[in-house]
Amino acid sequence: MAVYTDVAEGELGAFLKHYPVGNLLSYKGIAEGTENSNFLLHTSSGSYILTLYEKRVEKADLPFFLGLMGHLAKKGVSCPLPVTAHDGSVIGTLAGRPAVIITFLEGLSLRRPTSTHCGEVGKALAALHLAGADFSMTRSNALAIDGWRKLWNAARDRADEVEPGLAAEVDADFAEFERNWPKDLPQGIIHADLFPDNVFFLGEKLSGLIDFYFACDDLYAYDVATCLNAWCFEKDFSFNLTKGKALLAGYQSVRPLSDQEKAALPMLARGSALRFMLTRLYDWLTVPNGGLVMKRDPTEYIRRMRFHRAIRSPSEYGLA
Repeated sequence: MAVYTDVAEGELGAFLKHYPVGNLLSYKGIAEGTENSNFLLHTSSGSYILTLYEKRVEKADLPFFLGLMGHLAKKGVSCPLPVTAHDGSVIGTLAGRPAVIITFLEGLSLRRPTSTHCGEVGKALAALHLAGADFSMTRSNALAIDGWRKLWNAARDRADEVEPGLAAEVDADFAEFERNWPKDLPQGIIHADLFPDNVFFLGEKLSGLIDFYFACDDLYAYDVATCLNAWCFEKDFSFNLTKGKALLAGYQSVRPLSDQEKAALPMLARGSALRFMLTRLYDWLTVPNGGLVMKRDPTEYIRRMRFHRAIRSPSEYGLA
């Protein structure tokens, strides 16, 4: 989440009159993330999230994202729901941007998740995969290898400014991924961005999943690998085996991984680390400083890439 586009109070108040949310009491921008402009709204009927979709989100994809939230909620996955306007529409226009109001989930995102939290995330991810299996809409992953290549082409010439030798290192990774990326594994709807800031907890109980704007059809095990990257590394870049074991055990208690999926985890985790390094690298080099937008340092994902490159067995992630 982030704020790129400012919204005037009067303009927002007029926009809200089209929705059954009551009168505006207060609102504030949410600074985390780099994708869309987000605001926390307090109205006479409760709290909501207002999202204005910026350049990276295609308006044509919004029915998929919003429809998926509704589908998952009906299947028992705790996630926010879009608020329907008085005229039956979900997507409006505010400050020249497509805009949606979604319900507010109680809970906190965690800065220091424990192994217990990681186990809950594994269970929730598997439940999401099963719940999305009969969702009727599809969306290809815009940030699969071809998408990574586009980001890399835009950032490669300046990559060594971040770390000397990075350009050659990533070039070699691309060559290997394009030869050996896993195929013919189980796939379906994945979240693709289930980081700690997209999961809410009340104590040790997971209360909801948010931010489905990277959701797509791809390998389930790739989503698991992304969670290993997001949840199981410490501040010193070391992999926490206890957290990895808990996350994988939680996942497999709901949806067991096949032997082929387990064997593919090191390559998938390495690719996931590259994907997040590249989006961070691109933003680091191109997003202007200042405002409410928070840029993320790509170097921590460079460390993850190197860790996964040295993995020789999926047991090193905590698989039994």
